[in-house]
This record gives sequence, structure tokens and C-alpha cells, in this order.
Amino acid sequence: MDAVHAHLLLNHIPILGTLFGLLLLLYALVRKNDEIKKVSFGSFVIIGLITIPVFLSGLRAAVNLEGVADAQTIIVQHQEAALLTLLAVVLLGMASFLSLWLTRDSPGIRPWMVRVVLALAVISAGLGVWTGNLGGQIRHPEIRAGSMK
Repeated sequence: MDAVHAHLLLNHIPILGTLFGLLLLLYALVRKNDEIKKVSFGSFVIIGLITIPVFLSGLRAAVNLEGVADAQTIIVQHQEAALLTLLAVVLLGMASFLSLWLTRDSPGIRPWMVRVVLALAVISAGLGVWTGNLGGQIRHPEIRAGSMK
């Protein structure tokens, strides 16, 4: 398996995982259930860790795509967006881990922790979708802006 294949296999995990964790957190807020909040936070920790090899496989995959016509500009945009997404998701994972660690001996999660994680989850999910869209444009020119005629 080469870097491109590995990246294509892994790249959906941070996007869908962050969206799943966000939906789970919103469900926990509606239900006022701290246990589900903790599960959501745990999912963010795992997604934060998985995002690192996704980013690294993308860097290696870019080298294999140097000859793809009309894709270099989009590859650079995708890499820049991926770096922002990596930072956001890792920060989300760290904030979630810290929140879980600080509340390990207490039954509830402090409201300010939930607000911080919720804000980071929304930002991370948005960045992930944007990054994924740019990545899709590398091999699918039909979804590039201005390609519809």
C-alpha cells in the first residue's frame, strides 16, 4: 500500500469522527447526560490521535501526485487547510483529554469545559469538511469551483 492509498483510506476518519463526536456531544447536552459527554470527549481524544497519521500520509501522498495536471494549486491549498485542521483537531483532543483528566474523580463535567470542547468541535468539523472538499478536488476536477459550464 502506498501513501496515496493509505491517505485515501484514513482521510475520512477525522472528518466523520469529529462530526460523530459533535453530534454525540449535542445529544448529551439535550439529554443532560454527563456520561455521554465523557464518551464524546473520549472520541475526540481518539480522533485527535488518528488525525496525525492522516496528515503525515497526506504529505507523503502529495509527492506522488506531482505530475497530476492542474492539481498543484489545489494540493497546496489542501495541505494548508489540512495543517489548520490538524491543529484544530489535536487541540480538540487535548482539551477533551484535559477535561476528562480534571473530572476523573467527579461525577460531572464543568460547563466551561463543555463550552470549550463544543466550540473546538464545531471549528474542527467545519475545517475538516473544508479540507476534505479541497482534497476531493485534486482527483475530481468536476467539483472544482468554476468547472461547471
